Amino acid sequence: MVVTATEVKNNFGKYIELALNQEIVITKNGSPIARLLGMNEMVSFLSDRLVGLVPPDVDENDAKSERLARQ
Repeated sequence: MVVTATEVKNNFGKYIELALNQEIVITKNGSPIARLLGMNEMVSFLSDRLVGLVPPDVDENDAKSERLARQ
């Protein structure tokens, strides 16, 4: 769901409840500035930035284990 910063400011409680079940993207002047997520959401900011750079068949846990084994 995409909402403006003003809308979130005026209805913060509503968006906290909605964030339990979905990601809320907050915009300001038409540009995304923040994400509101529930605590149970699994987030990997690194993998978000690597989308399109890492082949889709790479398993994140296998890659992490392999990297740690090389240390």
